[in-house]
Amino acid sequence: MADTNQHFNCDPIFTRRQMLQRCGTGLGSLGLASLMASQGLLDEAAGASAGRTESPMAPKMSHFPGRAKHVIHIFLNGGASQVDTFDPKPALAKYAGKMLPTQNLRTERKTGASLPSPFKFKKYGESGLEVSELFSQLGECVDDIAFVRSMYTNVPNHEPSLMMMNCGDLIQPRPSMGAWVTYGLGTENQNLPGFVVMCPGGYPITESANWRSAFLPGAYQGTHIDTKHTDIEKLISNIKNKKLALPEQRRQLDLLQALNRRHQAARAEESALESRIQSFELAYRMQMQASDVFDINQEPEHIHEMYGKGVHARQCMIARRLVERGVRYVQLWHGAGQPWDNHDEIEKGHRRLADQCAQPIAALLKDLKQRGLLQDTIVMCGGEFGRTPVVELPTPGANAGKMNGRDHNNHGFTVWLAGGGVKGGQAYGATDEFGFAAVENKVHVHDLQATVLKLLGFDHERLTYRFAGRDFRLTDVHGRVVEDLIA
Repeated sequence: MADTNQHFNCDPIFTRRQMLQRCGTGLGSLGLASLMASQGLLDEAAGASAGRTESPMAPKMSHFPGRAKHVIHIFLNGGASQVDTFDPKPALAKYAGKMLPTQNLRTERKTGASLPSPFKFKKYGESGLEVSELFSQLGECVDDIAFVRSMYTNVPNHEPSLMMMNCGDLIQPRPSMGAWVTYGLGTENQNLPGFVVMCPGGYPITESANWRSAFLPGAYQGTHIDTKHTDIEKLISNIKNKKLALPEQRRQLDLLQALNRRHQAARAEESALESRIQSFELAYRMQMQASDVFDINQEPEHIHEMYGKGVHARQCMIARRLVERGVRYVQLWHGAGQPWDNHDEIEKGHRRLADQCAQPIAALLKDLKQRGLLQDTIVMCGGEFGRTPVVELPTPGANAGKMNGRDHNNHGFTVWLAGGGVKGGQAYGATDEFGFAAVENKVHVHDLQATVLKLLGFDHERLTYRFAGRDFRLTDVHGRVVEDLIA
């Protein structure tokens, strides 16, 4: 008994208060580790040791501090004509109806004489950059825009050029740029997709391949929204559960997830299972915010007047609302198929298309800027290639037999960038005097992709994913950062 009393009377290593303090601190450290992991502030090993189980879309750290956090990619699918929009070529008028003194470059179809632009160009802003009357509304924004007039790509065909612009490869199935960005950065809002694609009326050529995740986990694939609809339940199918309240859905989903995890435990190599599990979780969470973000009726009247009317006004307004709520990558397509593919009636077709989107695009830039969002949002606009400065000759089965359109042109075209650390108020590079081919400071699509990734905080050579025994990247084995485009 004496020995027992002596044991309890000896000085302990910790007093009871010290023990509670130290245990409390330890529990706090675990909580802090979990919080840091969920915000992407721990590396993979540290996150795993902290018991991290957060969504693959949780925010992550980039290689270095990026100037931009979001991307809005406006896609003029079909190929807008650079000599009718952002690259004035007065020399074409001198040879109107005549063959150019230089030989026509090879494109998809037969071409003939010079076809001057029917549109007038005017200088705007302190930079004095020239813009066509088609996009005169952008005149107030030119000092924030960098026009890359020396773009080029590999081939003059829609399908491979779309794949190159979006996925960095002409033919092979590769992850899209939006998928790479969300893989690298995650997203800031776990209740919305990290990568949203809006295309009214259906799909572009090559359809969902333009925003696929390929061998990246399926969580990084773009979520397609058909913006011809205005009703939220048509925009996003099954967004509302009319039979079960959220708490009941949560219990049901928890049971389903438990069964799925048990099934997955024996099939760890099947990444599609994890993607399916995450898609269920996202669908549940989207009920909380999707109805709000796509409801542009909440916008005041002066905002509606600034953007104008129509589907593209809605798209641009929604794009701003998405990045405002933390969505990482938003892509806006002009419409199904290839609307800018004007092999005939270039004047009529381009005027109609520009009338649909010029005001909303300019309003988007102004709106982002007035809200302080443009400084960390890259806005990129262009198509998969440009168009020839010479007329396309009539070809049976290819056009309407008229000589007033332009063929595809991969040799030289324009893409413009604004915001997110882009050095605005400049025209970078140049095509020849007729606008046929890039000749000064040439920029390949891979170079453009490498530059956008740098603005987001990534070394494009280090943003890789191991697949089939090789480290893949968006720019394949090519690409250089165009430093002159960065402020």
